[in-house]
Amino acid sequence: MSIILYELAGRDDFRFSPFAWRSKMALHHKGLDFESRSVKFSDRGPIEQSGQERMPVLLDGDTWVPDSWAIAEYLDATWPDRAPLFDNDAARAHARFINSWADIVLNAGVFGLIVHDILDHVDPDDVDFFRTTREARIGKPLTDTLVGREERVEKFRTSLQPLRLTLKAQKYLGGATVSYADYIIFGSLQWARCSSPFQVLAKDDAIATWFSTMLELFDGLGRKAPGYEV
Repeated sequence: MSIILYELAGRDDFRFSPFAWRSKMALHHKGLDFESRSVKFSDRGPIEQSGQERMPVLLDGDTWVPDSWAIAEYLDATWPDRAPLFDNDAARAHARFINSWADIVLNAGVFGLIVHDILDHVDPDDVDFFRTTREARIGKPLTDTLVGREERVEKFRTSLQPLRLTLKAQKYLGGATVSYADYIIFGSLQWARCSSPFQVLAKDDAIATWFSTMLELFDGLGRKAPGYEV
């Protein structure tokens, strides 16, 4: 039975969805073979049979699983004999909080810093769609997001202090070993790395050190993806 992961993708094989990166890391963590397929921002036809338009979406045989959190739970429930993404209920609860915080706080901060640069990597067929929808979301032209970016990134970095202190005290968010909580945060920072040359983290940041470690997991999966040096 083959596994397919549908994800947003752009020109030159760029993969820049934070949510798809969560799922890709989870699939590798479980040691599962899968095929990644590209879907355009403006054409969700390839996932029409899933009954919704959210991505990433996993297709396992005849089973469609949308949403990265649901995918993680599905993988652990379907392959309990493989390395767990959640060691126990407490770990799952911890990861759920990280998931919500990343969705609402971390991704919003990253988005405001890199959204203009994402436009350089979307599929040519998606440029107008991306610009129109994102400018409607933020209420201003994408070029305006470049104004004051150097000052705003300092506030963004300060907002990550709880994450920074945690990673100074332990190797991973999961403690001594990597867990799905780590893949959640990794997805957001990999989104930035794959989309923009703008550095959202200082090079001497403990978070940057952790991120470099994460990039090397699974034979350098993250590092090999098209993107910018960090």
